[in-house]
Amino acid sequence: MSTAIPITDAESQPKRIHVRAADAEEFVRDVLEKNQVPSENARIVAQCLVAADLRGVDTHGVNRIPSYLARLRQGVLDGKAAPTLSQVTPVVAQVDSKNGFGFVAAHMGMSAAIRMASEFGIGMVSVKHSNHFGMSAWVVQQALDAGMMSLVFTNSSPALPVWGGREKLMGVSPLACGAPAGKSKPFILDMAPSVAARGKIYKALRRGETIPRDWALDAQGQPTDDPAAALQGVMLPMGGPKGSALSIMMDVFSGVFSGSAFAGHVTNPYDPSRPADVGHFLVAIKPDLFMSLEDFKERMDYLHQRVVGSEKMAGVDRIYFPGEIEQLTQEERQKNGIPYVEAEIEALNKEAQMVGAADLRLMV
Repeated sequence: MSTAIPITDAESQPKRIHVRAADAEEFVRDVLEKNQVPSENARIVAQCLVAADLRGVDTHGVNRIPSYLARLRQGVLDGKAAPTLSQVTPVVAQVDSKNGFGFVAAHMGMSAAIRMASEFGIGMVSVKHSNHFGMSAWVVQQALDAGMMSLVFTNSSPALPVWGGREKLMGVSPLACGAPAGKSKPFILDMAPSVAARGKIYKALRRGETIPRDWALDAQGQPTDDPAAALQGVMLPMGGPKGSALSIMMDVFSGVFSGSAFAGHVTNPYDPSRPADVGHFLVAIKPDLFMSLEDFKERMDYLHQRVVGSEKMAGVDRIYFPGEIEQLTQEERQKNGIPYVEAEIEALNKEAQMVGAADLRLMV
């Protein structure tokens, strides 16, 4: 279940400027293509970034464009790279991203996993030499659109100490999975092993906001509400040693297993000095392996009903199924637009102006 955490008082919140999803997607495609990114790669990246903004995962949306383009300009991310797929067994494959966009490599990988699962019941793909692929839920959704269950892992740059340590070593690598349902909304879990996603700290810094003091420690190991100080320190794992262990698990399956960077050697996506060398691990599973698809979906619907209809603790008005809040946010933003702040719009338009692309079209 996702819980909204207020960062600042309502009076100090910057004014929100709304943009239609289609206009945001067109803007991203145009800016990427004018930065020599092939049109198909640009289309995939744009769809995935806007999908994050629609779900309310603003930390992994269109505002990532300036950091990606900085890496392109420095030559540490290859926007023209065409990933290749090698079939290892009938149900196992590996994608070499060739230092291209993580979105493109993960899309190819999940497509291959779905193809294998359609024939053999399960498909597993390891992705090597990749980059940040944004919100994991979009890969889960790709599987859901094909009627598949899925597991989606990735590793990431150091942000968390291992339990008992004090240095950044493990990434806040998300654990994601999904399963289709019948009449109810599908199950979509996408969570970081930290108290909060690191992208939320970057967003707070970008918007001039403070953060809750239980999210991170500064460089001196003290709790802080300053996002700049937090980025100089460490994120805090959720559940203490449990969150730490989950981050190590992501590194095992995504980094060690794939042949990509691991053990603290993945490059931060905001660092334009060297390739990231991220690894991903993707699995697609047919939900009707042990029963009919109709029975599976009925069981998922029953699970949903039991979860959201369970007795509520004091002060709780509604219980949500994992992913449900984000799906409701998507429905609202499809109608009313995606909210950004003025500083974010200016940063995006600056990128457009550098390559002669049109400014981001705003809702009036």
